[in-house]
Amino acid sequence: MAQNRTKSDLLLRLLDQAYDRRSWHGPNLRGSLRGITARQAIWQPGRGRHSIWELALHAAYWKYTVVRRLLKQKRGSFPMRGSNWFGRRAMPDEKAWRADLRLLEETHRSLRKAVAALDDRALNRRGSGRSVTDLDLLIGIAAHDLYHAGQIQLVKRLHQRRSRR
Repeated sequence: MAQNRTKSDLLLRLLDQAYDRRSWHGPNLRGSLRGITARQAIWQPGRGRHSIWELALHAAYWKYTVVRRLLKQKRGSFPMRGSNWFGRRAMPDEKAWRADLRLLEETHRSLRKAVAALDDRALNRRGSGRSVTDLDLLIGIAAHDLYHAGQIQLVKRLHQRRSRR
């Protein structure tokens, strides 16, 4: 007998599979970050290319942005100054790396909480001045996690290759 699931339930499942739950597609965002040291996280594959650390913070920022839009909150409450891309120290710092991973985890939990509180009708809502619905926004943030999980996997491989030389 099939369960009746709401759109919010299905979105939570999608968000979790993209972030930290096992799925058929391979590594999710959290899985791609597992075992990464600060030294590996800070490494950039080339000039003007993003490090794993920057990718993790970028993902946290956009989860925060989606929550802010869903809850109609004002800008400016992200714990770091700036937006979108955040540079990190040239010297790796394990404590700072772990803190930024916790920030990513916290923003994911905030996103889950916001989605769990939505009713299905709210998902078709368009925010002020936005061309996408909240449903589109949530599908997009799950895709965003998976896109960057793949990118992180590539950066890890490039770093391993470089380290073997």
